[in-house]
Amino acid sequence: MRRARRLLTAPSAALAVLVLSSGLSSGCLHPAPYVAPAAPTAETFKEDPLWKAAEPRDEAVRGDWWELYADAELSELERQIDVSNQNLKAAEARFAEARASLRVTRANLYPQVTATPSVAVVQPSGSRGISSFHDVYGDILLPGQVSYEVDAWGRIRGTVNASTALAQASAADLETARLSLHAELAVDYFGLQAVDREKQLLDDAVQSYEQALQLTNNRFQGGIASAADVALAETQLETTRAEAVDVTIQRAELEHAIAALVGQPAPAFSIALSPITALPPDVPAQVPSALLERRPDIAAAERRVAAASAEVGVTKAAWYPILTLSGTAGFEASSFGRLLTSTSTLWSLGPATALVTVFDAGRRHAVTAEAQASYDEAVATYRDTVLSAFREVEDQLATLTILAREAEIQDRATAAAERSLTQATNRYRGGLANYLEVTVAQAVALANERAGVGIELRRVAASVLLLKAAGGGWSPSSLALPPAGGK
Repeated sequence: MRRARRLLTAPSAALAVLVLSSGLSSGCLHPAPYVAPAAPTAETFKEDPLWKAAEPRDEAVRGDWWELYADAELSELERQIDVSNQNLKAAEARFAEARASLRVTRANLYPQVTATPSVAVVQPSGSRGISSFHDVYGDILLPGQVSYEVDAWGRIRGTVNASTALAQASAADLETARLSLHAELAVDYFGLQAVDREKQLLDDAVQSYEQALQLTNNRFQGGIASAADVALAETQLETTRAEAVDVTIQRAELEHAIAALVGQPAPAFSIALSPITALPPDVPAQVPSALLERRPDIAAAERRVAAASAEVGVTKAAWYPILTLSGTAGFEASSFGRLLTSTSTLWSLGPATALVTVFDAGRRHAVTAEAQASYDEAVATYRDTVLSAFREVEDQLATLTILAREAEIQDRATAAAERSLTQATNRYRGGLANYLEVTVAQAVALANERAGVGIELRRVAASVLLLKAAGGGWSPSSLALPPAGGK
């Protein structure tokens, strides 16, 4: 047995030397190192030049960015997305598929070992010229074959690099999907709270209009008001009641949308009434260039550029021969008892082959041109993604800045409308005005209160979208992939 192992070691060592030497020779050709393409950027954000880089110890968004809103129910719902959202599960499956594809590609860097054991009973022909024997004998064969493609021109490593970049892009796609779903949930949640606030305003208005109708009826019974005033008060009341019912449709739709986002069946899901009280939080400051690191969609686009660059190198390697080494070693005997003896060993080295494409009618030229065009497309897509990121941040910064001023103006308008309603009501009670003046004042006051709620919602939603546009709590370190052989 020891002698058999020594005999088997000789061909194995020889093959290992050939593989090692070929691996060293592959280092002679290295593709040009990948450099990320330049992207358009800016020194500051036009809409908020004070939104600048934070110091290393400053507060920054880390992970659960929705915690900035200090809403326990929102935080609980956001946590359910990572557990139950089906769209996110689909994105996770696509990432797992990309990682598995990478492991398949990495396997090509190593020799492939196969075994084809066989057992046969043979009776040779006695009429063959080389033998007069006609005896039956057994043939037990236990061979192992090793084949290895020498990556002399970097074709395999280029393919591995492309697969690695695509897997990293898939990881960034997963984080982009996660960020979008969390932001969508936050916007829907605050939208539902805004509807609850509107419903509260309408219900309060209905109570106020009921009292106004009672007052008008009393004045009509006393001969002070006309039947037209009563009809007008009743119209105002019933119209507002209808609006109070109508807003519940929007609430139901938002509640059902949130149920789908957290992976719950709509009939079994509900959220208690909770009028909006949130104000836009202070978003940690950044400089424009930080977006290039903070946003997963930008990272995904850049990784696809890297993959396309690697593919260009792979197509160029197609101009060189494909070198393959192979070898066989094993045992062959007529019985199991003699199979593992020194006399039963067998081995061979070779053949070593070189596959050379002599004529392909311009196919390699076309494939290289196609890969280069794909790279150019990926670069353009990357730069467009960067431009879109800056636009989205500028949009939300502008929205927050403008809505902050609008909220101040709207507060003054609401206060003025309330004073106007008080004066109109007093004038009506004193017989100095008809009920139409009161009705108009009521409608204006309610409209201004509802407009204020709308501005509150838009400000909070803009803050959510700004956090999303800034990358949320994502970090590029999450693109790290497991080493070869990892799962």
